[in-house]
Amino acid sequence: MTVFGHRNMEEQRWSLTLRGALSVFFFTLLLETGNAGMPNFYPLRQLCKFCDVELSSCSGTGTCMTNCSITSICMESSEVCVAIWRRNETGFSIETLCHNPSKPLYGVMLDDYNSSTCVMKEKNTTSGMAHFCSCTDEDECNNKLLFSPIVDPTPDDQLVSVILVSLLPLLAMGVMVAGMFYWYRAHQRRMLNQEWESSIKKRKPRAGGLDCSDACAIMMDDDRSDSSSTHANNLNHNTEPLPIELDLLVGKGRFAQVYKAKLKQTTSDQFETVAVKIFPYEEYASWKNEKDIFSNTDLRHENVLHFLTAEERKVEKQYWLITAFHPRGNLQEHLTRHVISWEELEVLGSSLARGVAHLHSDRLPCGRPKVPIVHRDLKSSNILVKNDLTCCLCDFGLGLCLDSSLSVDDLANSGQVGTARYMAPEVLEARLNLENIESFKQTDIYSMALVLWEMTSRCEAIGEVKDYEPAYGSKVREHPCVESMKDNVLRDRGRPEIPDSWLRHQGVAVICATIKECWDHDPEARLTAHCVAERISEMEDEMDKLSSRSSSAEKIPEELKIPVEVEIPEKEVKITEIQEIIAVDCSVSDEK
Repeated sequence: MTVFGHRNMEEQRWSLTLRGALSVFFFTLLLETGNAGMPNFYPLRQLCKFCDVELSSCSGTGTCMTNCSITSICMESSEVCVAIWRRNETGFSIETLCHNPSKPLYGVMLDDYNSSTCVMKEKNTTSGMAHFCSCTDEDECNNKLLFSPIVDPTPDDQLVSVILVSLLPLLAMGVMVAGMFYWYRAHQRRMLNQEWESSIKKRKPRAGGLDCSDACAIMMDDDRSDSSSTHANNLNHNTEPLPIELDLLVGKGRFAQVYKAKLKQTTSDQFETVAVKIFPYEEYASWKNEKDIFSNTDLRHENVLHFLTAEERKVEKQYWLITAFHPRGNLQEHLTRHVISWEELEVLGSSLARGVAHLHSDRLPCGRPKVPIVHRDLKSSNILVKNDLTCCLCDFGLGLCLDSSLSVDDLANSGQVGTARYMAPEVLEARLNLENIESFKQTDIYSMALVLWEMTSRCEAIGEVKDYEPAYGSKVREHPCVESMKDNVLRDRGRPEIPDSWLRHQGVAVICATIKECWDHDPEARLTAHCVAERISEMEDEMDKLSSRSSSAEKIPEELKIPVEVEIPEKEVKITEIQEIIAVDCSVSDEK
């Protein structure tokens, strides 16, 4: 047998062993994922340069760039990045594209795509000689071309290969042991979650409280408005777009449009109603940021919009986010059309605070760690009203995950974002404390206070109810700029007006006191969202007690509201007492 023949056999043996190890590794990962009950709904796809044949300055030596200005997401997850360099009579040309390596390209099979670099090799194509390279793993890896001479392996290289082949069985054994360990841990987590879910079903959650069922279990909305999630998630394993028919345009923002749509059943003529948020190709970054935040399963909560799936629609040149549909629309529209009762104000305010508290929390109610998220664009038009008159947060295009790995530079690059009318003073002044991630949460609290004020201004319990106006109303233009808001919020220290007539209702007085603490000029003095949720819950309990006392002592029907101008008997609890009780409870909660 010749030396070359022996070398080929060694290379084939090494290749087969490596394939076996990789097969074991990927099989282990698939086994773990399947047992954890968390299928990968979003297969990763390659990001490649994608240009037709263009003239190139690459001379075929050294390293050069393609200078291709177009970037594309490969249609299939199996596709890799490819670059083709040709020499002709007039000069050189370059072509970049995505391609499935299992299929021939110009009569050539790609054989070097498992590299993160694009090393050019000369191939004989159907149209003559050309240099090919293919790569994967790295985004736009076919942008940098390496024209390197092929060096024959030295005896040292053969020795290294023999050593690697000898170590492969040990490596495979290690991978198997690690896989079994991770499978065992995943199995334990699954059993623990099942125990939590079974215990939750046996418990009756306290009204207005933050129960473990909020985030530790995959839930359905109370009004069943997201019932299509099961159907959509089943179809999400397919690479083909979901069978969705757009019905009606229901909203339009800076980055996207929202449609009411029909999600068709594949086995019948029936359909389910969903919402589709459509981003143009130019807004890929906004779509990706919102998709990444929604894809985090820890975000699931009854007061956060239920997410179904995300799609790239190449034919329409659009990016889609598909979510539950809520026919009542956003909070701004609801307040414009309706004057709300005191009970509805309690429900709307409490559910808003619980949703923000879930975003900001670094742990789920069951104790499992969670990455805190800040919304950074809280306003009444970014809050939906469900059929049970609770709020759910939406539009996370400017959301930020407060991961512990983020540096001060990363946070500084997040920029001055949001809607000027709802920006906190420190955001308007660009003086956020980047050393403390709590400062980002405090900006959300300020915005939430303005939304609570808008709710209160439309509540019949305040007496005379005026037409809906957003926070700061006529003091600023319809779409004020940052400089205009600086004059009102920073220079004048202005806030939306809270008339004395609002404070005659005991519950509204507590809400107003809470609002003032939440929009305090000093970020450190603001309440947390969790504290606001607990305060409203405690207030509901106290108001129920007052109502029951009045009913028993004075024979007043339970559904009758507390009179506005009637003196409160001395035996009844005054509003200051309620505030003191709630303040104590809130401070204890914050310390915890």
